[in-house]
Amino acid sequence: MRVIGIDPGSRVTGYGVLEIELAKISYVTSGCIKTSGAFADRIKDIYQGLSEILVEYRPQEFAIEDVFISNNPNSALKLGQARGAAIAAGVVADLPVFEYAARRVKQAIVGSGRATKNQVQYMVRSLLNLSGTPSADAADALAVAICHINSSGTLTDRIQLELTN
Repeated sequence: MRVIGIDPGSRVTGYGVLEIELAKISYVTSGCIKTSGAFADRIKDIYQGLSEILVEYRPQEFAIEDVFISNNPNSALKLGQARGAAIAAGVVADLPVFEYAARRVKQAIVGSGRATKNQVQYMVRSLLNLSGTPSADAADALAVAICHINSSGTLTDRIQLELTN
């Protein structure tokens, strides 16, 4: 089973795909969709970029970070629209969509809801036994996927399936 994690952003949207096999989490791929130009074009790029990734890697579940409320309403609105484009790509691909607050993701990965990006990168690299450190946005997306796997019972369900077979 594959899970895609998404860290939405209007300029950079991170993604990370993990696979669960024999009750073990394995890294598949991660990266960033970088956008530029007019805002409408960036939204289109996020949707199209994620749609292509979903076709190529065929995850069965889609987990995304919830909007972080900031002091700047315009930034929060743009982030919400980028997030909407990402969710639309998942829904059009017939994937169940799961949403996680940034604090919950950080708590699940680092043990503190106030963890820094560097701490998240370090823990993602350690947990997935990666040879290199993913970019901050890709690490955040992988963290969302790990949080989902550990929170949703997905891994537990796979272990129980293996024990009964």
